Formats: sequence, C-alpha cells, structure tokens
Amino acid sequence: MTTRINLLPHREMRRKQQQQQFFGMLGAVVVLGAVIWFAVHSYLDGQFTNQEARNKYLSEEIAKLDKEIAEINKLKEQTAALLKRKQVVETLQSNRAEVVHLMDQLIRQLPDGMYLKSIKQTGTKVAISGYTQSQARVSTLMRNLEGSQYIQNANLVEIKAATVSGARINEFTMNIDVVRVVEDDKKSGRKG
Repeated sequence: MTTRINLLPHREMRRKQQQQQFFGMLGAVVVLGAVIWFAVHSYLDGQFTNQEARNKYLSEEIAKLDKEIAEINKLKEQTAALLKRKQVVETLQSNRAEVVHLMDQLIRQLPDGMYLKSIKQTGTKVAISGYTQSQARVSTLMRNLEGSQYIQNANLVEIKAATVSGARINEFTMNIDVVRVVEDDKKSGRKG
C-alpha cells in the first residue's frame, strides 16, 4: 500500500509565510528608508539654517566694517585737506614778507617817467605791465631789477606804442621771478 501525503497545504503555508516575511522586510526597509531620509533631511535642513544664520551674521558684520571703512576714508580725506590747508598757511607764513620786498624793490628800482599799470603774481612768477615815456627806461628798469636780491630773470615780453589821455607813450609787459629768501635762523639751524 502506498500512502499518499498531500504536501500542497504545507507548501501553500510556507509560501504565505515567505510572502509575509518578504512584505514585513519590505515594510521594515521602507520604514528604515523613511527614517533615514527624515534624519538626513532634518540634519541637512539644520545645517542649511545654521549656514544661513552664519551668512546673515557675516553680511551684517561686513556692512558694519564697510561703514567703518567709509568713515576712515572720510577721515583720511579730511586729514589730507587739513594738511593741505596747514601747508598753505605755512607757505603764507614763511613768504609773508615776500610781497613787501617785491613792492619795495619795484618802487625803489622804477626809473622816473615810468608807472606801473598792473602786477600779477603766480607762485614765484610775477607779470608786470605799465607805461613809460621811452624804451630806454624799460632797459634801465630791467638792469635795476636784476641787481636786486629779491628779484631775478627780468624778461621783457612786449613793448608797444600807445596813446593814453592824448599823449603818445610806450606800453610794456615783462615777467620777473621772485627770489624766496629763507630766514637765517632756519638756514643755520640755530635755536632761539
């Protein structure tokens, strides 16, 4: 006699058990994947938020530094302007007698029969224009000015005939250089 054993229900149960294990494992993998995704997403979101906060802080600090740099540049410009003013004042102080010497020498060296119409100084250069009765007096003036310790390089620019108040005279223009005299105390380095 042969005995027959029906293994179909056992195979069917085993297949169901394997399917349940498969779906259980699949569910566990999906849950684990979701947990890992959520953890990574939360970590990266936290890092992103943290980096944004750092960037905002750095931007604010950079803006503060830019304002400070602008203030420093403004102070540098003001300092430079003040130094220029100081230099101008020092130049005026050191050369304050220059105009007095120039006018004194022009008056002393001016021959009779001449008078000056204008005097214009730019730095050490002085342009003089005036009227004279004869051209020889202009030559005399130039020689006299060359002999002065405060004036040098007298150069005649132009001399031409003119009529002033019905009289025929000569109009002249000349350029001279003013000699800048340094005080003896400054030259020798003596202390007062």
